[in-house]
Amino acid sequence: MTTDPPAAVVPSLPAPRGATGEDPPAEPHPAPRRGFLAKAFGITAVLSAAGSGLGLLRDLLLARYFGANQGTDAFLVAWTVPETAAPLLIEDAMSFLMVPAFALALVLREEDPDAPDPVRQLVRATLPWLLIALGGLALAVVLGAPELVDLLAPGLPDPALAVTCTRITAITVLPFGVAGYLAAALRAHHRFPAPAGIYVAYNLGILAVLLCLHAYLGVRSAALGVAAGSLLMAGLLVGPFLRRLRQGPPDTGRGRRSRRALVLMPLALLPVAAFTLTRQSQVFVERYLGSALPPGTISHLNYAAKVSQLAMTAGLLICTVTFPLVARALAAGDLTAARDRVEKDLGQAAAVVLLGTAFLMACAPSVVSLLFERGAFGPHDTAATADVIRVYSFGLPAQALTGVMIRPYFSLRPVVRRADDPGGEDGRRRLLDWYPAAAMVLGLGVTVATGLLATPRFGALGLAAGNAAGITATAALLLHGLVLRGIPLRLRRVLGGHGRLVAAAAGAAVLGAAVAGPTADPLLSTLFGGLTVVLAFAALGTGLGAREVRGPVLAVARALGPVRNPPTVAEEGKRPDGQ
Repeated sequence: MTTDPPAAVVPSLPAPRGATGEDPPAEPHPAPRRGFLAKAFGITAVLSAAGSGLGLLRDLLLARYFGANQGTDAFLVAWTVPETAAPLLIEDAMSFLMVPAFALALVLREEDPDAPDPVRQLVRATLPWLLIALGGLALAVVLGAPELVDLLAPGLPDPALAVTCTRITAITVLPFGVAGYLAAALRAHHRFPAPAGIYVAYNLGILAVLLCLHAYLGVRSAALGVAAGSLLMAGLLVGPFLRRLRQGPPDTGRGRRSRRALVLMPLALLPVAAFTLTRQSQVFVERYLGSALPPGTISHLNYAAKVSQLAMTAGLLICTVTFPLVARALAAGDLTAARDRVEKDLGQAAAVVLLGTAFLMACAPSVVSLLFERGAFGPHDTAATADVIRVYSFGLPAQALTGVMIRPYFSLRPVVRRADDPGGEDGRRRLLDWYPAAAMVLGLGVTVATGLLATPRFGALGLAAGNAAGITATAALLLHGLVLRGIPLRLRRVLGGHGRLVAAAAGAAVLGAAVAGPTADPLLSTLFGGLTVVLAFAALGTGLGAREVRGPVLAVARALGPVRNPPTVAEEGKRPDGQ
């Protein structure tokens, strides 16, 4: 049953267990404790950092071997296929759909342990169809590669090379989808190491092929490496997934229909896919407009995006670990717990990303020089890439916040629902399913308009500015959309905390640039500038009362020595940002 408060639509959610007068069932999978979250985050952070480091090494080798020219532009157009498939099939759309679906299946398993296992039921109902769809999609990309390249980058001087690379990278569609499905299942079971290691396997595959074959196949070796890495990625998850499936309770109730059975809702994937593809269309806009600019422009945008998004990826690690907890709370009908977790995720992700943004603003030239300026990548490429990074960085906080907010939004409408959910087909719920896609379309419109207006005069910087403006507009709309969806965010508190973090990041960027600028050596410039940014962000954030900064700073201070007059719990609660 749905209720309609002012300016919001609260979704129909199951009553908390025990609310119907029945004895609460056993709790075989209790909510993870704080220590578990810290351990899971640590494992995920280490493996994700290793994957990102290997990805950076991959980009360094691409720059060293091939520089920024027509060949790399052709490969990067082909890389649009795995770049689009990865968010759609691994981290975003597949995760948005299947983590809540498996979370709901686990809740139903706990509520009715004698019924047929809902987790196995979910796998039998979804995995075979997914494999058929992915295989057909991969074949369609192979056959339509010439038309796809012409659509993405009509100004390429050598489209034949891009077509060849596109047909090679089309292989990634099937293993990416399998990897995303298996990773979602494992995360819903609170198993994080194997999913966190998939990008380590992926980039190791790329590096191995690239190192062995670059001299013989040129940039085609990178495309072959992408295909090989995707197969390693999926292979890494098959074993852990099968072990979790076998360890579930036996299907003692096979043949008996549970009154809390799962009902598949395949149409629920449409708004999720529409949002993800529209979001990825920002890259399409860049490649399309950039193909008409001087050769190497697409490569400069790519290198800048890879460096810039390291900060965003670090912020999203937080919600990667906590997303299954949010999905489980929503599946059990606990909106308050979900709201508190989402607000905490928004603040923590913003703090991490804004610290990274301040660092990039201050040290972009030295970072690019230190990473890329060797071999075929010259000083002109360094200057162009650093300028793009600084413009891109204005959109990084919105990129991260969008990633945090979209997870709980789609958790309220997973690809499966309870058979006894009376509001499963409510019209207003179905309409709100499309809100994120509509917000992304409006943001994409801002991206296109800004790019068309600014590119003739500013080139790649105009494209980067359009990207930042578009995703910022989308993030603002999604913040309002969470409230409409029924998650009662305290917007004044959230926005106030973000305002303090933005002020701290701005001050840290100015001070870091002042220290990094005069130093000629890129290593020293990066080290001194980065240290200044970290210390300034910590001091300013603590002074401004940003709890995401103040808490860790006080914890470090207590670990290093006694703190003079530390605040009491009561005093902490009186602060406007206190818990």
